[in-house]
Amino acid sequence: MADEDLATVGTEADARTTTTAPAPDGTGAQPDAATGTPGSAPAAGRWLPRIVIAGLVLAALNLRPAITSLGALLEEVRDGLGMSGTLAGLLTSVPPLCFAVFGFAAPRLARRWGPGAIVCAGMAAIAVGVVVRPYAGGTGGFLAASALALAGIAVSNVLMPVVIKSWFPDRVGPLTGLYSMALALGTSLAAAVTVPMTRALGGSWRTGLAVWAGLAAVAVLPWLAVVRQRATASGPAAGGARTGQAPLRITSSPTAWALAVFFGLQATAAYITMGWMPQIFRDAGVSAQTAGVLLAVTMAMGVPLSFVLPRLASRMRHQGPLAVLLGICGLAGYTGLWLAPAAGAWAWALLMGISNCSFPLALTMIGMRSTSSAGVVKLSAFAQSVGYLISIPGPLLVGTLYQHSGGWSLPIALMAGLMVPQIAVGVLAGRDRRIEDEA
Repeated sequence: MADEDLATVGTEADARTTTTAPAPDGTGAQPDAATGTPGSAPAAGRWLPRIVIAGLVLAALNLRPAITSLGALLEEVRDGLGMSGTLAGLLTSVPPLCFAVFGFAAPRLARRWGPGAIVCAGMAAIAVGVVVRPYAGGTGGFLAASALALAGIAVSNVLMPVVIKSWFPDRVGPLTGLYSMALALGTSLAAAVTVPMTRALGGSWRTGLAVWAGLAAVAVLPWLAVVRQRATASGPAAGGARTGQAPLRITSSPTAWALAVFFGLQATAAYITMGWMPQIFRDAGVSAQTAGVLLAVTMAMGVPLSFVLPRLASRMRHQGPLAVLLGICGLAGYTGLWLAPAAGAWAWALLMGISNCSFPLALTMIGMRSTSSAGVVKLSAFAQSVGYLISIPGPLLVGTLYQHSGGWSLPIALMAGLMVPQIAVGVLAGRDRRIEDEA
């Protein structure tokens, strides 16, 4: 992707953000009805920022249920579609691949139509993909509809930090915390209620998957309000006019690379935890039901901590100590899994849940490592897309080591070993620097 194609994303919003006083209601800068970003339209300023906050929360709730609901019903889906074990295993690796591929397209789309419009389209894609895939007829249709939903998730993943930076430049920490908490809530909610909800609705796995489209459809509504306000107002085109500003070369920034690797390693740890932690406990003698509850506890830890951690991080000049603390919790959890997986199962689940909160920390640092919305959109796309590419081999490698070694010693050693570079790049990414000064 050409750097010059992205140079003007958010430039007008940046100019308004630096010259406009905060809104009287405390929601940040006044939004501009013409652009859907902070500006100077007083009438819209009374309600539109609140609509954006509602949109952020609803969007975050929808960024994982399409994945975790499928995981809960994967055996039924395999039987219903006649999937082979290999194809089902490949299906679990599709989300990070789609996040990486479609995430790279988000900045270009945002430059053309604006972040709000793309998030709106992303929610619509999730709704359509989720409701269509169970009834698409065969494995090919299921995968195609899943890819549509994952494309909507991918572009929204990238643009959420951009929306926060553009609308609420002085509240990056609190709003990132709210967004991260809603994302964690959606993840754990879908994992916990999909199976009982499917049984309550008649027992069909197709209904159990399709029902989550309703939540995505609701999430479209606030973003439609933002897009409609922008379309009915007079003002510049969605993408904004090009300026003579030199393009930002994100690949020249050491901080951007540190953030990308940090994001990738924390995503690797999260996918390994979601995919393999219950099996580790079951092989240690823990019942299947208890192993599922332990995973739910691990995921649920992200709900309160994802709200608190970004607030704390935004008040610190250097977020490296937080990266170290979370990494140490991960190392302690893996050590416990290695030495006494069953005896201290609840403690290890809690420690792994704390460690997995490196995700909201990464999102917060993305919003803090650039001085402009244009920089945030490029940094978010780069860090998340490269990061998700890095995360793809991890769960597969753990499965291979487990299969060939016949135990969990080598896989757990790999998990613990990956925590060391995660801590190191987290310290580098947490330094008080801006990509504009490096690139």
